[in-house]
Amino acid sequence: MKLLRPILLLAGLSMTMAGASAQISLTPPAAQPPAASPPAAKKEAAPAPKQKAPPAAKQPTASPKPAAAPKPAATPTPFPSPAATFEDPNADLVYGAYQRGLYKTAFDLATTRAQYNGDPKAMTMLGELYANGLGVKRDYAKAAEWYQRAVDAGDREAMFALAMMRLSGRGGNTNREQAVKLLASSAKLGNSKAAYNLALLYLDGNTLPQDAKRAAELLRAAADAGNPEAQYALATFYKEGTGVPKDIEKAVRLLQAASLADNVDAEVEYAIALFNGTGTPKNQPAAVALLRKAARQNSPVAQNRLAWLLIYGVGAPLDKVEGFKWHLVAKTAGKGDPKLDELLSELSPEERAKAEAAARKWTGITGK
Repeated sequence: MKLLRPILLLAGLSMTMAGASAQISLTPPAAQPPAASPPAAKKEAAPAPKQKAPPAAKQPTASPKPAAAPKPAATPTPFPSPAATFEDPNADLVYGAYQRGLYKTAFDLATTRAQYNGDPKAMTMLGELYANGLGVKRDYAKAAEWYQRAVDAGDREAMFALAMMRLSGRGGNTNREQAVKLLASSAKLGNSKAAYNLALLYLDGNTLPQDAKRAAELLRAAADAGNPEAQYALATFYKEGTGVPKDIEKAVRLLQAASLADNVDAEVEYAIALFNGTGTPKNQPAAVALLRKAARQNSPVAQNRLAWLLIYGVGAPLDKVEGFKWHLVAKTAGKGDPKLDELLSELSPEERAKAEAAARKWTGITGK
């Protein structure tokens, strides 16, 4: 069983499982670190300005005077008023500021919304800002408090974030029982990250009784919601028959879906399946293209496989300089290959120098 990596909003949750290194087969490659995911914020639209009722018409007099010209409206202040902050159901002011890196503005806006409107998304945002020290001094205890308030208001992202804090012991003592309940609640509300991490706990067998079938169910729910990590993990289940009947074709379809979402591990495995025609029609040029993509995303396994194909001209024009470049890059990352080292020694001095220079340029290493 491969190492499945958890998706964390705040801190990494390491789950160790047995695995095998990637070959020219469907065996999953080493897991890559995930990327962090920010909490969703409430979408809102600017309100239409309230119109004052027109004054009652005056009775005309014998000598009516022309109406005075209206005074120009006062210049609005650059900072939104509390009403503009929390009354507009479509004005995404908080998350917009967060996305632009205006964390102090996001903090001020979220505070207003949380205090005046009881907005759970704003509370979750405050938890995120405190947890990561964005726009405010990092404070795990305050982050946990805001997440808890959002949890009490039913926010699924806060449930997931607080669960991760309880698992890691940040903002308080480690509480795995509470973390499991929070993950289950968040997953029930459709949070795919929570379903994925809960599946890992069922696989780990320490926090929860080991249950591959239940883990597969949770992974399926997350995969159906479009979570690429869950799609990749479920693909390995179908490939190996873990918790589900063995089905290579389903495994490959899941690998394809995850690779379309730029999951590097899935890109490598789907490329290998395409190259061998395993569970899908054989397509070596498409396999080479996927391996190039994964190699450029710094997958040592992809770099090594691509090197072989380019050096021998399989599925792509023969290009020894480019092939040995990727071999040297993979070797720098710890994916050495003695056979390719032997072939490298047989290159002409000019070709070898070009390959080494290209590898140095890619890795940024200037020395020999």
